[in-house]
Amino acid sequence: MAVHEQFEVSIPSTAEAGQALLERIAGKIETLESFSPHDAFGIRLALDEAIVNAIKHGNGFSPDKTVRVKCLIEDQLLQVEIEDQGPGFCLEDVPDPTEEENLDRPCGRGIMLMRSFMSNIEYSPTGNRVLLEKRPGVRMQ
Repeated sequence: MAVHEQFEVSIPSTAEAGQALLERIAGKIETLESFSPHDAFGIRLALDEAIVNAIKHGNGFSPDKTVRVKCLIEDQLLQVEIEDQGPGFCLEDVPDPTEEENLDRPCGRGIMLMRSFMSNIEYSPTGNRVLLEKRPGVRMQ
């Protein structure tokens, strides 16, 4: 498989840095024929959610903290690992946004969104690192 881009970077905990990173990754995906426009749209949404979560919820926009990102873009695989310096979270504690009592609450919608567009998502045991993977046309089971 051809590697189109591979990098590891640490960004400051700012919305501007997160947006620039999103554009770097999503912009590259949008140039590849192997990822459909639907895949590219979903990747953009999922990455935006994961990056914002790391900056806002993980690091609390702290100027003393960074977000580390490892990215691999191949013809048939996008793999992005995002790690913040926050305390993490427990996935099981996040309310299901589709349950009646949570319909008006914003909690959990981003995780649901990422799951709906990516092929695989894995969280570290501490909950401050997420691995997002997308294979063209493949959704999570």
